[in-house]
Amino acid sequence: MSASLAEPLTATAAGLGVAGKPDPGSGAIDYVRADRLFAAVDVDGASASFRLAPAVAEAAIRTPDTSPSDRGRGWVTLRPRVVDGHAVDRAVAWFESAWRAAVD
Repeated sequence: MSASLAEPLTATAAGLGVAGKPDPGSGAIDYVRADRLFAAVDVDGASASFRLAPAVAEAAIRTPDTSPSDRGRGWVTLRPRVVDGHAVDRAVAWFESAWRAAVD
């Protein structure tokens, strides 16, 4: 299992043809589609934020280790205490959902 969210999300992004770019201010890795930021992984890989459709975001914040993001409405942050299979599954699903929603 990965020690952080960075590795599985980097692999997911590559599979979708998306390259992450470092945010010059925070060092986080930002993911953009159609000029729209849809996900960001903190520099240490301990947390990731996703811009989700409103209904998905509402459900997501009720899951463990997840909270509303300070990035704004529709954004959720996943900061798992342990990066296990469940945390990786949620992160990958939310990354893919955010990627799809970025062009809607």
